[in-house]
Amino acid sequence: MSFLVWEDGASGRTGAGQVGELAFAVPVSSIGDWLTRAMSAHIPLEGPKHEFGEPVLRLRDPDGVIVKLVGVDMPAGAALPDPIAPTRIRAVTLLTEKPEETLEFAKRFGYRPGPVEGNTQRMYSETDAIDVRNVRGYVPSIPGAGIFDHVAFRAADVGAVRQMRLDLKGEEGVTNVHDRKYFLSLYVREPGGILYEYATDEPGFTVDEEAAHLGETLFIPANALTPAEDLKIILPQFALPGEERNPMRDLPFVHRFHTPEEPDGSVIVLLHGTGGNESDLMPLAHRINPHATLLGVRGRSTEEGVGRWFRRLNMLSFDQDDIRSEAEAFAAFMHEAVRAYGLDAARITAMGYSNGANFAAAVMGLYPDVIRQAILLRAIPVLDDLPQADLAGAKVLMLTGASDPYGTNTPKLAAWFKDRGPISTSRSSRPAISSRPMIWRGQRNG
Repeated sequence: MSFLVWEDGASGRTGAGQVGELAFAVPVSSIGDWLTRAMSAHIPLEGPKHEFGEPVLRLRDPDGVIVKLVGVDMPAGAALPDPIAPTRIRAVTLLTEKPEETLEFAKRFGYRPGPVEGNTQRMYSETDAIDVRNVRGYVPSIPGAGIFDHVAFRAADVGAVRQMRLDLKGEEGVTNVHDRKYFLSLYVREPGGILYEYATDEPGFTVDEEAAHLGETLFIPANALTPAEDLKIILPQFALPGEERNPMRDLPFVHRFHTPEEPDGSVIVLLHGTGGNESDLMPLAHRINPHATLLGVRGRSTEEGVGRWFRRLNMLSFDQDDIRSEAEAFAAFMHEAVRAYGLDAARITAMGYSNGANFAAAVMGLYPDVIRQAILLRAIPVLDDLPQADLAGAKVLMLTGASDPYGTNTPKLAAWFKDRGPISTSRSSRPAISSRPMIWRGQRNG
């Protein structure tokens, strides 16, 4: 079982041209126990009922994926501790508007026709089954959360994959043989539009981890464009089974929370530039302080399909009502984030780039208690009337490139900060120098 991550993605739609259901084999005598477990866990279910002579419970996982538990005694390749645990994959259900062609194509992968029930034809291999369901006239599938991406069939060895590539050379959409490090595979869409993978078992996942410790280490491809250390910071954190989870709070801004291995109690709140997202500045913030907890936040406005913190009327004119309403929402978000995540408000530093820096400066003017320390990269004033805010004791570092086309507007913002009280400020207009190149999204200011 493989899962593709659709973070903050819309739900897909079940329809023609996709895998519709996944069935696991469980001991025949365990169906009653599984029914009790599902009801106790408040999992949506149907059944039990019989399909192709086998008792079936049909469940839905939290994303809406249909998982069937089928009572059939099949030997386990690797038995699990629970005596009624699933033993292996029993079948997958293929939804197709071209059942005859889908059935014929399945023969290439070792399946032979079996019984028919209603609009479903079962096909058998030596180890499992596929159920080809005729869904002519049904809506087409839409990719997204809760939708199967593809179904993979086992190849005996590398030679079988390469031979299959030759056999499929006339088929539309067949890929080359891909070396996935842990296995070799190819992809092809069958006539009904369902994506098939044909893959080897070898060399397997133990090439870089011992079997007893599988899944404990994050591995990143050697040819990844983003450095491995940066990717580790950008990727969402998750807990292994049995570990304590850090729950994501339901707050008005999409956000990413990163806890370092040895936190020092400080927090850096990150505000991206135009076209960026909540994780863009995390690698930079981690280099500034590897022990800081990071809270990356995503702006809620959009312009030409890219994310921003507030609407822009033109390159140097901004929607004042939008700035103020979003600043009010952000202030509420920060107060709730401090409470929900147990943060020390006195040790929070906001770091913004371009549009995010401009927004952070506006928040400081409108809600001085929310941000008391800030690192502003390429910031300019965006409020038409800069507030008479009390920023006594606040600390601000402003960084602007010597050739930044918007840099001529920066001195006005710097002067405003200095006029707001005994504020500690620092401003640099030297070209930025880094020990290694960094790419930031959000190159446009405003």
